[in-house]
Amino acid sequence: MTDRPASWRMPTPKQMEKMASLVRRNVPRELGLAPDDDLPQEYWQALLDDPRAEARSAPSGAALRLSQIPQHVLRVGCRRCARVVEIQKADAARLYGPDALWKDVGQRLLDNTCTQRTGRHEEDGCWPVFE
Repeated sequence: MTDRPASWRMPTPKQMEKMASLVRRNVPRELGLAPDDDLPQEYWQALLDDPRAEARSAPSGAALRLSQIPQHVLRVGCRRCARVVEIQKADAARLYGPDALWKDVGQRLLDNTCTQRTGRHEEDGCWPVFE
C-alpha cells in the first residue's frame, strides 16, 4: 500500500483538453444511418448481384427419406442427455420403411430409449441432433 493520493492517477486539465481535441479530430465527417433509415440502394444491389443469392439450400439430412441418405450407418444424438444412437440404414428401412423420414425415425429411436422422463408432455423426451 502506498500513501499517494488518488489524484496522481487522474490526468491534468491540460492533458484532458489535449485528449478531447484528439477525439474531436478523429470523428468522421459523414454520419451513419439512423436505425429507422432506409438502407441505400447500393446495399440492396450488392446483395442481388452476389452469386450466392441464387444458390438453393440443400435439404438438411433430417429432412431426407431413408432411401435418399448415402451413409450406411445413421447416427442421432440427444442434446439433453448426450446419448448417441446408431442404426444401420438397412435395418432402419426394414423397421420403418424406405420412405420414412430420417427425422421421424431418429426421434422414435431416441424416444424408445429415453432416460429423461418427468411425466409432463412438454418436458419429456430427448432433443435430437442429426449427424
